Amino acid sequence: MSPLQVAMLRWYEANQTGISYGVGTAPVAICFDGASIWVANNWSNDVTQLRASDGARTGTYAAGSRPSAVSFDGANIWVVNKDGNSVTKLGASSGTYAVGTGPSAICFDGANIWVANRGSNNVTKLRASNGGWLANRSTGTGPSAICFDGANIWVANYGSNSVTKLRASDGALVGTYVAGIAPSAICFDGASIWVANYGNNNVTRLRASDGALMGTYAAGTSPSAICFDGTNIWVANAGSNDVTKLRASDGGWVGTYGAGTSPSAICFDGTNIWVANALGDNVTKL
Repeated sequence: MSPLQVAMLRWYEANQTGISYGVGTAPVAICFDGASIWVANNWSNDVTQLRASDGARTGTYAAGSRPSAVSFDGANIWVVNKDGNSVTKLGASSGTYAVGTGPSAICFDGANIWVANRGSNNVTKLRASNGGWLANRSTGTGPSAICFDGANIWVANYGSNSVTKLRASDGALVGTYVAGIAPSAICFDGASIWVANYGNNNVTRLRASDGALMGTYAAGTSPSAICFDGTNIWVANAGSNDVTKLRASDGGWVGTYGAGTSPSAICFDGTNIWVANALGDNVTKL
């Protein structure tokens, strides 16, 4: 085989999709930092770092008890520790900071970290620079997902079938809007809020400006995670072991793709979709 053929083969193997990479036990959360994929492993109490280009494992880092969500703030990785009622910051200035009860989701607003506390029905706001506590704000029942739209924080309330909108600057309540049954994931596409409803196998689209319902679209069984790739909405369906792709412009179905066992988290790296398979102890790159 010529050097050119070898080089082409190596490129192909590194960039092919539809393959899976082993991580820790029960991966349930995933994010991208610009170069690496970070996976929170709920049962091995750690975080796996994979190189996005080829899936190679580049590190494993201890977290707290039952890590259940992960986020990147531009410099550091933040990990939610569900049973530790805390978040761990991994980076040059690492630390662990107390939040509410049973934290289950996390997001970054450009300056602060927001954590949804499923057990205490509120969110905690921390200063990203040093983990300093800033505020707690009430939500609906069982907040399970959270995202930022550039001005506001949106929280999906699993137990009350609703979404809470809070002003990011001060946490003031802006509104509460009806979602589907057991909303479990949420994302923003630049104009709309998309909510994955675990209990009725669909996603709800809300207008970000005022929370008005814009549509409801079928997904797979037990949708548990959602993300936006710049054009499309991707939904990980834990019950049907697949991923649904919807057109963001109108919610039209684009495709359904196989994932691993119980896909429970999803993210986009600028080129590929990554899915964390909770019962497969791996991640799939699409």
